[in-house]
Amino acid sequence: MTATQSLERDTDNPEAGPFLVTNRLIFSIALPMTLGFLTTPLLGLVDTAVVGRLGKAELLAGLAVGAVMFDLIFTTFNFLRAATTGLVAQAYGRGDRREQKAIFWRSLMIALVTGGTIVLISPILLSAGLWLMGPGPEVAEVTRTYFLYRILSGPAALANYAILGFVLGRGEGTLGLMLQTLINGTNIVLSILLGLVLGWGVAGVAIGTVAGEVIGALAGFAVVYGRFDRKDAPGWAMIFAGDRLKKLFGLNRDIMIRSFALLAAFTLVTRIGTSFGPVTLAANAVLMTIFLVAGYYLDGLATAAEQLTGRSIGAGYRPAFDRVLRMTALWSLGLAASTTLVLLAFGNTVVNMLTTAPDVRALAYEYMPWAAVTALTGALAFLMDGVFIGAGWSRDMRNMMLAAFIGYVAALAVLVPAFGNHGLWAALNLFLLLRGAFLLLMVPRRAAQTFRPLQ
Repeated sequence: MTATQSLERDTDNPEAGPFLVTNRLIFSIALPMTLGFLTTPLLGLVDTAVVGRLGKAELLAGLAVGAVMFDLIFTTFNFLRAATTGLVAQAYGRGDRREQKAIFWRSLMIALVTGGTIVLISPILLSAGLWLMGPGPEVAEVTRTYFLYRILSGPAALANYAILGFVLGRGEGTLGLMLQTLINGTNIVLSILLGLVLGWGVAGVAIGTVAGEVIGALAGFAVVYGRFDRKDAPGWAMIFAGDRLKKLFGLNRDIMIRSFALLAAFTLVTRIGTSFGPVTLAANAVLMTIFLVAGYYLDGLATAAEQLTGRSIGAGYRPAFDRVLRMTALWSLGLAASTTLVLLAFGNTVVNMLTTAPDVRALAYEYMPWAAVTALTGALAFLMDGVFIGAGWSRDMRNMMLAAFIGYVAALAVLVPAFGNHGLWAALNLFLLLRGAFLLLMVPRRAAQTFRPLQ
């Protein structure tokens, strides 16, 4: 272990020190979080199905544009979840309970302030988003309706990132599943009720999202705060300690840049798809929803790697780190290959569930193989993100993401003019491959530096 990692360890705390990595330990985190994360693309599937059942490509395209805009806004701030998980996991490995709580309060306060600011500047964000995406007038009107309702969920949505980050940092996958299920389950039920049954359409889908986020944030805070032990409560001086805030903001900055580059890559898919017309845009939206199913499915294992990597570094225990990396990589690649095969076999059936528009269905069938293979090309990228976040190697993750993004843009410039929408999907798969390969190459050197023995 390093000198820094030996500090602040509570030797009487069973959370601290070396630990054995087993399949049971990995899946105690990965399995519930896979189920929890799957509720998010399931929500996307339901929202797409609700609007798709209205039978107009413009409505589905408007929802797709609005969803991408919120990805750009909210998911850019996913660093609140990721940085919180990594730092809490390392404090967990050291057995430092007071610092775990201090990280929670820092992250929650940042989330609420940032979420409130997003609501205040929402008119600017809406105008910028419509300019960036460039939809036609009818599609833009649908997007505007969706945006003006959903933006109200800002503070609650970001608070949920902080709460989930704390829970996952402690390896409490089952609690994370319960919170994700509450948020997305409420959202799904209300989206169907308001959007389809009551006929509110896109507005009903957006209101369902707001309600789910608010209810989830209130419930999550009540559960987490209710379990705090006052004897471990950090003081304000500890919560706002300059060196701790600097570390948190540094991680947040790097992860935010990485997330923004990732979302920019996905935004380019929608933006370029817009130039192919509303039918192709709608087909790509359906396929991107399927891609997200595969991504969230693999994120459960990435979350396990994130927590256990952070814990091993907090404990200063290299054997646990190596075993986490090896075991989660084998499981990720195996499950990704299985997912690809399932989507190749049954992907068209899923498309039929998502839209009734014959022209959208026909195009989605044509491009389905590209969406199916994203599970396999993205498996290593998802896993390496978890490893680097848990380890706190955020600068390396940021730099490798930017390098992969440059390769992606170059591929778009070559492949899209030559092959159209096929070239767009080929470039996306190349981007996923580059992300995983670049990060994997960094692991041996960074691990050797992190676990350097005391002299």
